[in-house]
Amino acid sequence: MRIDQNPLFRKVIVPWYDSEAACYIVIFFMFIVFLFGVAGISASRENIEFHEHVWVPVLLMVMSGGVIISTTTRLIKRYSRRFSK
Repeated sequence: MRIDQNPLFRKVIVPWYDSEAACYIVIFFMFIVFLFGVAGISASRENIEFHEHVWVPVLLMVMSGGVIISTTTRLIKRYSRRFSK
């Protein structure tokens, strides 16, 4: 007896860490980290002693921006698959 490849009850199980709520929480916290990086750049511009350490907030901004973009892309793909059916 062959197993049906496309049963009617087959549904994609999304792990809790990849749920929509978790994605929104990650985007929110990464936006806070991004703002923290902006504050770090402004603080390093005010004090001449910290000019050589400006790479730290820039790195924070780049990494949090990358996480925001990848998570937003994941959500957009999920919504497009859901509404294209």
